[in-house]
Amino acid sequence: MDFVFKRTYRGPLRAVILDWAGTTMDYGCFAPAVVFIEVFKRQGVEITIAEAREPMGAHKKVHIRAISKIPRVAQAWQEIKGQPCTEEDVEAMFQAFVPLQLDCLADYADLIPGTLEACADFRERGLKIGSTTGYTGEMMKLLKDEAAKRGYVPDSSVCATDVPAGRPHPWMCLQNAFHLEIYPMEAIVKVGDTLPDISEGLNAGMWTIGLAVTGNEFGMTEAEVAAMDAAGYEEQRDKAYGRMAQTGAHYVVDSIADVSPLLDQINARLAAGEQP
Repeated sequence: MDFVFKRTYRGPLRAVILDWAGTTMDYGCFAPAVVFIEVFKRQGVEITIAEAREPMGAHKKVHIRAISKIPRVAQAWQEIKGQPCTEEDVEAMFQAFVPLQLDCLADYADLIPGTLEACADFRERGLKIGSTTGYTGEMMKLLKDEAAKRGYVPDSSVCATDVPAGRPHPWMCLQNAFHLEIYPMEAIVKVGDTLPDISEGLNAGMWTIGLAVTGNEFGMTEAEVAAMDAAGYEEQRDKAYGRMAQTGAHYVVDSIADVSPLLDQINARLAAGEQP
């Protein structure tokens, strides 16, 4: 009788990798959305906030390209410009996007409630903290400075411009693991508020936790969420939970404040020999 033996990691989690906008700061993930609307408006093409948010989580140039391919936007562009949106158009909009985004980032840099408490808990557990983002390096320098003023300093930060391709590819997560000197990848959990965040973590072989309320899926300020009626809130919440679960998230919660109890569950699954 032939046997094949499989090597399985049975240790605890060693790191958590967090997204930025909608996860640790910028409740509702507004900073990029408002600028995407503006760059298309400057081209004479009006897009909705929902269209601006649809590809959220990707490298910002990839995001602009994806918006231009949304059928309604592509049709509007054709009608106004007389031709389809070209790669040159995408590049021009990205070049316009960068200074506009830099100008307003600090206005959306407040930490999401529970971020500092969650990070303190991660530290107490002995976890290192990494981060990934669709922002460029120039944007992240500004955001990291703003975050540090507010008490949040991750051990590693990797931007989409630091790797061959951003989300949903795994490279930013793998680069974080390299910087943090942590392996195997199943000893790391990825936390984010967009569907590409989930895909990024899964493609890197990590556990994934989706945040349904504080980020792109709701797309509302904290005050707007608090003002929702109970039925509307539950409907929106159920939809967000469903979308993240369908993408493959191992867990979905409302915000970063709800993440810590899940780490105990993941540790139990690891100890039992489970993998992501």
